[in-house]
Formats: sequence, C-alpha cells, structure tokens
Amino acid sequence: MGSVVIIGGTSGIGRELARNYLDMGRPVVITGRDAERARGVAAELAAAARAEDDAGTLPVRGLAVDLSQPHDIAAALADVGPVDRLVLVAIERDMNTIANYDIDKAVRLTTLKLVGYHTVVHALKSRLSPDSSVLLFGGMAKDRPYEGSTTVSTINAGVIGMMRTLAVELAPIRVNSLHTWMIEDSPFWRDKPEMVKWAAGHTLTHRLPTSADVVDAAALLLDNPGLNAVDLRVDCGMWER
Repeated sequence: MGSVVIIGGTSGIGRELARNYLDMGRPVVITGRDAERARGVAAELAAAARAEDDAGTLPVRGLAVDLSQPHDIAAALADVGPVDRLVLVAIERDMNTIANYDIDKAVRLTTLKLVGYHTVVHALKSRLSPDSSVLLFGGMAKDRPYEGSTTVSTINAGVIGMMRTLAVELAPIRVNSLHTWMIEDSPFWRDKPEMVKWAAGHTLTHRLPTSADVVDAAALLLDNPGLNAVDLRVDCGMWER
C-alpha cells in the first residue's frame, strides 16, 4: 500500500486529514515549510494515534517542502515511495488589492499554488498508480471575492482549471478538487465570532462547515472510485439574501 501524502499537512485541514488516515492505519507523509516543525507534528500525530510498527517506526513522516520554491520540490520529495493518495492543501493569504497591488506577494502566492501544486504532481507522477487519486484544495473566494482577495480569488478559480487538466493528463488516476468557505472551528476563524455568526446567517443550514465536515468530504473524493473530475463545494449551502 502506498502512502497518503499531504502537502500542507502540519496544520488545519491538512493535519486533521492526516489524523484521519493515520487512525485508519494508513502510512502518511505530511509536509510543511519548516523541517523541524514537520517532524514534530508527525511525532505528535503518531503519539496521539499510538501508532508504530513492531520495530518502533512511526507510519507518519514529516518533510520540508516550500511550494514557493518550485525548483526545490522534486529533491524534497525524492525519497517518498509509492503514493496512494495525494492531497494538496497548502495555502497562504496575501490580502492584496488592485489599488495597493503588492507584486512580490502576488508572485509568491501564485507560484505557491498554481506552479507549486503542478510541480508536486509532476515530481510524484511516477509514484502514482492507476488506483491512486489526487485532491486539490481551492476556496470559495473564487465565487465570493472580498477586499484583499485579488490574488486568492484568482488562484482558487485557477484550481478548477488545474483539476480538469490533470484529470485528463493523469487518467485513469482520479483527480478532484474541493472548495470551502469559512471553517467554523479552524484556528483562523475561531477568534472571529462576529464574522462566523454573519457567515452562518448566509447559509441555508444556518451553520458553517466544521473541520470534520471537510475531512469527511475530502476522504470521500479521495477514496470513492466513482468520483472523478468533481469540483465540490463544502459551504453548508451558502446563499445571498
């Protein structure tokens, strides 16, 4: 069985998804920009799952991968073995506007997601099998721009084109994408209760997705062989009123 590789797995949804697969007994590789932090999070996940083999080897590894430096990605992933599931969830926010456009921040964020994601898939392509699957994370800023989302909205919309292209180029390997809005219990939104309350009032269910909701949706796209080239929104029925 190949590994579940989660690019951006040291925090947020990536970390929760790693925990989900580790609890299922699947070998996991997580990445973050900092090697020491990635190894530390891997150890924490293994300890929480009380997971190790008879030799004391942890079935979760932490590697340093900086998507904003695409020329270094292949080397960073060189010793990753066969890949059963590949998840690309890493993201930053740059709060960029056209009125006060920061070119350096825009180039970094665009490189990180649109070039970095492609480069990871290119680097690991030979380690994917016909039964593997790939999941790309975007975000609902593609449909609901906000002040400062100039770059974020653009790259999240670009994820749709990326998914459709990769689904054709990698076939029969399945490729799907997932877009969330605010995640109620995420570290980024937990300390913004007024914004969370406002956002929940703009969904048909009067609630926001939780991390568990997003992990369940991600696992469905990754593991269900009937789902391919699907662009899924996890937003509790967001609507305008």
